[in-house]
Amino acid sequence: MNGCTISSSIRAPRNRTIAILDGEEERYRDQLVRAVEVQAKSNLQNTVIQGDAFHILPNLPKSSFDLLFADPPYNLTKDFGKERFRQTSGDDYEGWLDSWLGFCVPLLKPTASVYICGDWRSSSAIQNVGSKYFKLQNRITWEREKGRGAKRNWKNTAEDIWFFTVSDKYTFNLDSVKQRRRVVAPYRENGKPKDWSETLSGKYRDTHPSNIWTDITVPFWSMPENTDHPTQKPEKLLAKIILASTNANDLILDPFAGVGTTAVVAMKLDRRFVVVESDEQYCLITAKRLEMAEAGGAIQGFSDGVFWERNSGPRK
Repeated sequence: MNGCTISSSIRAPRNRTIAILDGEEERYRDQLVRAVEVQAKSNLQNTVIQGDAFHILPNLPKSSFDLLFADPPYNLTKDFGKERFRQTSGDDYEGWLDSWLGFCVPLLKPTASVYICGDWRSSSAIQNVGSKYFKLQNRITWEREKGRGAKRNWKNTAEDIWFFTVSDKYTFNLDSVKQRRRVVAPYRENGKPKDWSETLSGKYRDTHPSNIWTDITVPFWSMPENTDHPTQKPEKLLAKIILASTNANDLILDPFAGVGTTAVVAMKLDRRFVVVESDEQYCLITAKRLEMAEAGGAIQGFSDGVFWERNSGPRK
């Protein structure tokens, strides 16, 4: 994909994919911060920085961020807009991870949390490098539900997110990330619901979140958050992480922002952000998504303060 500027006549009527339309470039380009401007700005919060993370990270304020969310290129040969990442050896990929993660370490507060995304090829490298700098807390595996079929292998439909913390003192808001599940067997004790609640919408139980996430829907063409980015993370996924590991007004860093899901969800949840992306078109889409988020803060799969099972929610 070499760009996202399109004519509005190309999309089908029900296709809600976000793209930069003819005539929108300059308006959104004015909202970006360029690499050469970073050092001169006294306040970088809520900014989309267009530039190379390796050049930007050393110039960000030290001990400022409450959360690092990183979705770096996996160890695959893949195009990301005008950028291409080439698959390499496991040792070289580990060295590449170390080369940018080391820049992030001094930017984090002692109470900060770190989440790094990967697939099965890159997962061990992430564990090794992350454990070099941080305390390993968990590995989340989430079901993508998409994936190409294979004739001689298992279909690949899962990815990992490694959860680290800078220290043993960190934020984890358990009640903010419970999942609401419909009760199949509504047991009662002395005539009263046992570990579940009866509401106007039905019978539900709020369960503790696990490290296996099967309630995530990958963005597709009819969803209002969808873009043409090949590895876009869902807003619901970011909402879980941000609500669990930050509080209102905390500052979040994303050095490989893509089309800005971290920034969009941070805005919707009253957090601050600094996101970095090298591809200008993806930065423009981020700016457009942020403008859209100001007009409406809904996150699919999250409502009434709880996360719902996949493709479910409160009855209207």
